[in-house]
Amino acid sequence: MSAFSDRWRELNWDDLRLKISSKTAADVERALAARHLTRDDMMALLSPAAADYLEPLAQRAQQLTRQRFGNTVSFYVPLYLSNLCANDCTYCGFSMSNRIKRKTLDETEIARECAAIRAMNFEHLLLVTGEHQSKVGMDYFRRHLPAIRSQFSSLQMEVQPLSTEEYAELKTLGLDGVMVYQETYHEAQYAHHHLKGKKQDFFWRLDTPDRLGQAGIDKIGLGALIGLSDSWRVDCFMVAEHLLWLQHHYWQSRYSVSFPRLRPCAGGVEPASLMDEKQLVQVICAFRLFSPEIELSLSTRESPWFRDNVIPLAINNVSAFSKTQPGGYADDHPELEQFAPHDARRPEAVADALRERGLQPVWKDWDGWLGRVSQP
Repeated sequence: MSAFSDRWRELNWDDLRLKISSKTAADVERALAARHLTRDDMMALLSPAAADYLEPLAQRAQQLTRQRFGNTVSFYVPLYLSNLCANDCTYCGFSMSNRIKRKTLDETEIARECAAIRAMNFEHLLLVTGEHQSKVGMDYFRRHLPAIRSQFSSLQMEVQPLSTEEYAELKTLGLDGVMVYQETYHEAQYAHHHLKGKKQDFFWRLDTPDRLGQAGIDKIGLGALIGLSDSWRVDCFMVAEHLLWLQHHYWQSRYSVSFPRLRPCAGGVEPASLMDEKQLVQVICAFRLFSPEIELSLSTRESPWFRDNVIPLAINNVSAFSKTQPGGYADDHPELEQFAPHDARRPEAVADALRERGLQPVWKDWDGWLGRVSQP
């Protein structure tokens, strides 16, 4: 069976960079007027030329967002189960080379974290771990997923890439979605940042969303770590290519795109390409025009001011009060964190800020009886 890596091999990074940079104002205007964007249109909206069209781009994105999602914005929160990791990555606080205290939550600690999260009214949970197959792998997930899933309306994961069969098994335990970010789609630059561990396998990671689609996972999340490669524009276009491939081959699944920028962390690296806030708005709005029906998500990596002003334009899924370390809700241990969040406001403060802008925070937007959940 073919996979996205087959399409990736047809794409040339330098050619894409040249095509994107050569787009003109006329190309941008054509893209803004299109009902359905082509690949060339997406290149135009990601190009430097589109910077002069930020206002009409934002207006069009907001119009499409309101048409598709009304005034609602869904809330989720990450639960970090472990910071153990068998990879050495230059940009991550959990990297095995970083001398930090390691922690994996046991059954009692997980229960305390879930209780603290439930007390804040969250219903949609994202489980996060470092990538450690033996100690935080399938045996650990089998042991703890059912109890966690029973307390929340939906359960997603951001963990090490797994096999199709393992994803299918996790689906029977109540898993609804998986976020898997390629970090960068440039193979050589990917190798430069992934020094040890299974994450060095570029293609195993690249084809993970295909395995998710084959396993029938309901929601698949994509993204690139903005700033890791020397061209965030090409990386973002690659995300769009990846999305097109998956929508064509696994149309039963839903899709989500996130926009993480490099944030400070232990042993972190300086971004290879800088994206300012206006450019991030440009990319977010471009994805809304490119695929109006997908979920666009914005995390607490960004500032409160930025989130409050950009969420109303095109975002329909946000995290709030995220703790990026194991045990962060019941016991705050900042020395364990994966990265430093920028928006540290409590969830009710984020919700109030969105209400002031005419939006409706949604803590729970679907149930198992709708047919998407496979609970035991």
